[in-house]
Parts: sequence; structure tokens; C-alpha cells
Amino acid sequence: MATDQALAALQQVLGERLTCSKSERALHGKSESHFPMVLPDAVAYPVSSAEVQQIAEICAKHETPMVGWGAGTSLEGHGLAVHGGVVVDFSKMNRILEIRAADMDVTVQPGVTREALNEELRATGLFFPIDPGANASLGGMAMTRASGTTTVRHGTMRENVLGLKAVLADGRLIHTGSRARKSAAGYDLTSLFVGSEGTLGLVTELTLKLQGIPEATSAGICSFDRMSDAVNTVMETIQMGIPMGRIEFTCADTARAFTEYSGLEMAQAPHLLVEFNGSPESVAQDAERFAEIVADHGGSPFRWSAKEEERRALWAMRHNGYYAILASRPGARAIVTDICVPISRLAQAVEETQYDIAASSITGPILGHVGDGNFHTILLVDPDQPAEMEEAKRLSDLMAHRALRLGGTCTGEHGVGMGKLGFMAAEHGAGWDIMGDIKKALDPKGLMNPGKLVPQE
Repeated sequence: MATDQALAALQQVLGERLTCSKSERALHGKSESHFPMVLPDAVAYPVSSAEVQQIAEICAKHETPMVGWGAGTSLEGHGLAVHGGVVVDFSKMNRILEIRAADMDVTVQPGVTREALNEELRATGLFFPIDPGANASLGGMAMTRASGTTTVRHGTMRENVLGLKAVLADGRLIHTGSRARKSAAGYDLTSLFVGSEGTLGLVTELTLKLQGIPEATSAGICSFDRMSDAVNTVMETIQMGIPMGRIEFTCADTARAFTEYSGLEMAQAPHLLVEFNGSPESVAQDAERFAEIVADHGGSPFRWSAKEEERRALWAMRHNGYYAILASRPGARAIVTDICVPISRLAQAVEETQYDIAASSITGPILGHVGDGNFHTILLVDPDQPAEMEEAKRLSDLMAHRALRLGGTCTGEHGVGMGKLGFMAAEHGAGWDIMGDIKKALDPKGLMNPGKLVPQE
């Protein structure tokens, strides 16, 4: 078989860093969401761009699929080898290649995690700002165009990747972008690869923008009787030009789950979690101005603090939201989905989603990034009850259709993978066909992460 021939050739290149053991294949055959186990034929652990090129050349010769793997935290089945083949695990390509503090940029291999990078950057006074919650690999974050809690201030991975190196399906190594902060030189290939979910090539190097660590930070929390009041508070804050480092919201069910999981007392009501960055004087002023807006919209008194331990506790609670909600129904499995809409339609989208969930047979707490109109629903199901799984998928589909109706997108940050394929034609029309044409031009045999993102044969 062609795959067997590919594996034999790869073994000559990688030695023990190519494994066909069932345990390793199983670790790379599951996702953090609801998709069933899919075992790849093998797992490869390259250590350099040159080795990734060799992997691609061998797999191309034997028409064997290649699937990139970062930290395995994606939620739409991005890393599953649904057509078999080789999973290329980048965990051994985890070197920080060069930090250029004067230019506020850094070049890394794709297996570096965001926490490891920021730990290394501490002495420079700089940090990498994109924070999706999980300690994801930077290569995986680029491929899914990740964002998270800091998007309202720093944007997504699209705005923070200056350039990259990628190995194409035929083994060619290309370099996109530069370290310059702007360019008018041809097509923006960097942005094409960011968010491509490994369907166009395997990224082996990234050059990223860095930011200065703020002199001071304050964070706080407040609650509201209605989600619409919380959203209107955020809209007015943005319109007034008050700079926010983060601004998150939770529904009442999520607040209850947080209280039970973390021990931090929260009223069972919609909440906003907010952070301000700047000088000690500016963060205090911003917090006070925000408190006035909260009061105008009927919110509870805004409690804020500049103490690092209190701020860390607040965001640790938010980052553990998935596990807190999962613990609220012991034994349950989660279908996690997200949509993104214009901020002016966010309250409507959340309230209609809550109505659908309340009328269903399952629960689904909501949390999200109110500053950019993106929210997540964690639909809890009994894995032994197929009817509950079907109900969760129905609710997820309703959310996606609602987002498109309100002028938004079926996925704000989780990506397409396999899970959102069914909505791409409705969202993009003929544009989705163009994505397929680009895929065919760069990967005519369909070897790079097949079954994901683009129209399927």
C-alpha cells in the first residue's frame, strides 16, 4: 500500500520520531469536543523545517495525507486524520529563535506555547497579547486565527503575525511577509495562511508582533439584571473611547457554575469582567468612568482592584470557565460552539439563544467576548443519550443560522474544521468556491488536512 511505503520511507528519515503505536495514535485521534475517535496511521515528530520538507515530499510521492498538530486544543475537529495518513506533531519544534526587543517582534517555531513565550519575554518588558484561554501552541493559534479575551484591544492572530514559513504539499518551503510593519508588495500570503487550518501547508516558523507590558492594570466585575443592559454598557464604553484591555460576559448559569467551581461568590445574574491597562492614574480613572456607565445602566456597583493576586484570580476563573461548566453536570460531555455578530445585535443573539436552550431538554451556559460580539455556548449532553447529542447539534445549528441572519459569522474564533462546514456556502456564497480553488492550486491532490474548511469532493 502507498501509505505503508510512505511510512517506511519516513522511518528512514525520522527513526524513533515516527511512531505507529496505538497509544500515540489514540492521543492524536481525539479532540476536546464531541467528535469520535479517528486514529491516524502514524505520528511524526519533526525538529526542523528541513524535516518537514522531507515529510511532505515523501507523503506527496505516495499520496498520503498530512495533518498538522499543535497542542490539540481545537474544538471543530481540525486535527483529526479523517482520511488517515500522518499527523505531524510540532511539539519538538518548540524553540524561540530570536527576540528583537528594539523592534518589538519575535521569531518562533510553531510548537512554542503562548505561556512559554511570555515566560521567556518577561525580562524584556514585552509580551505576546493573544490569549485564547488554553495554553495553545502558537502554530495552532495562527492556523485557526485564534483570538480570545484580549481581542478588544489587540486584535486576533491575523493582526499579530508579521510573517511565516510554510511547507507546501509538494515539499516547497515558502516565506511570507517580512518584519516591516506594513507592505504593499503583492498578495498578502501571510493572511491567507493564518486561519487556513493546515489545509494549504505546514507552518514551520512564525514572526510575531509583541507589546509592552502595561505599567499598571486594574480589573473588576459587576452584574446586571438583563443581558441587554450589560451589552449596552459595553457599547457606550467603546463609543466613549475608554480603552479596555479585556471585557468578558457570562450568563447567570455560568456565574453559578463559577461560584460552585472556584469559590468566588457571584450573583446568579449576567456579569461583566473588565480589565484596564495603562499608568496607575489612567487605570484608576478608566475604572471610575466605567463604574459610572455601569450605574447608568442599572448594574451592581463595579468592584475593581489593581492588586495582581485579585486580578489573576478573576481571570483564572474566566479561563477555567469550560471546566467549571463541565463540572456543573458531572459525567456530561460538552459540545462547544461559538458565533460572532455585530455588537449592536449581540444582546438579541444571546437572548434568542437562551430562549432556545430553555425550551430544550439540555443545558447550555453562555460566556464570551462582549467587546467583539463573540460568544460561546457550552451545551452539556449525556454521551450515552444520542437524543441529547442530536438536540445539542440542533441548537448549535440554530445559533449559526441566527448569526448569519444578524450579519455575523458562524464562527468567531473556533474555526471551521469539520464542524462548521455546513454553513460555509451560506456565509460566503461563491467565495467559498474560490477558497476551494486556492486549495486545489496549492494542494492539487488534497493531501493537506483533507476533510476540513473547503468544499469537499
